[in-house]
Amino acid sequence: MKDIAAIKQPVINDFLRFEEQFKAAFQSDNQQLTEIYTYLLTNVGKQVRPTLTLLCSKLCGTINDTAIQAAVALELMHTASLLHDDVVDEAKERRGNPSVYAQWGNKTAILSGDYLLAASFLVITGINNSRIWMILANVGKLLAEGELLQLNKADGETVSETHYFKVIERKTATLFSACTEVGAISAGADNEQIKRMREFGENLGIGFQIKDDIFDYSDSSIIGKPTGNDLREGKITLPLIYALKTSSESERQDILLKIQSISTNESYIAEIQQFARDKGGITYAEEKMAYYKNKALEALSSFPDNEEKEALISILDFATARNY
Repeated sequence: MKDIAAIKQPVINDFLRFEEQFKAAFQSDNQQLTEIYTYLLTNVGKQVRPTLTLLCSKLCGTINDTAIQAAVALELMHTASLLHDDVVDEAKERRGNPSVYAQWGNKTAILSGDYLLAASFLVITGINNSRIWMILANVGKLLAEGELLQLNKADGETVSETHYFKVIERKTATLFSACTEVGAISAGADNEQIKRMREFGENLGIGFQIKDDIFDYSDSSIIGKPTGNDLREGKITLPLIYALKTSSESERQDILLKIQSISTNESYIAEIQQFARDKGGITYAEEKMAYYKNKALEALSSFPDNEEKEALISILDFATARNY
């Protein structure tokens, strides 16, 4: 499996342009903002989303300024959403480091996220394409909807696959599909190509999130990082949803009660994780992930074989086979 650095190679020169503009968007005269954004820029993630935008743009034609600007705007939105998510979730860590929320407090984290959202809007004004404007505007709306849906605690409605997929389609897949769709649009792709790129991104995003949710029920000593964070926040994801669906009513009520009591008894986390594994929850989630991976591959099938398509397939492999 290729790592992200190798996957970026077909668009590396344009990715460097993206990085320059992304860093420039963080600039501020405010000393505290500068301190926070320096911290964020030294702890950036894999930047899969801008890589997707550039690869899809090149697959459908050529990478131009519009593709770069859209990639910057989307990554700013993504970064802002992470700052806000950490406040909502009271998350102390992000990518193995203290979160902005933990370092500077919730007010500063929220306002810093708001600043980045405003910065993304400023970048969008430089894009001369109303279709892209509409997609980018819709991303912000759907991300917020996904977070609000996920705030609902464990009850009859939220312990369902229907609710689960509604959340991740908005919270995760919408951003991936926007990246791939605007990449295609910026390159002047036809409507069928744009549709295929959007489908690829959406299915990739769903698979990516299912993989993250599988990690939460995994043995922390195997994946090398803490697990059970969703359970601490009262969130029930696919492995446990399946386990509960295949359990007796008494087992189901016992687990739901323990989820509500985790704040007073953290030992329940390991017990619930084991329950999900024993009931086949991880196996079921992996099967679902494979289903969406195949749908993503199908969306790519009509495109010519070249290094950009190969890189997109490698991102798909990375998203569904990674161990971190």
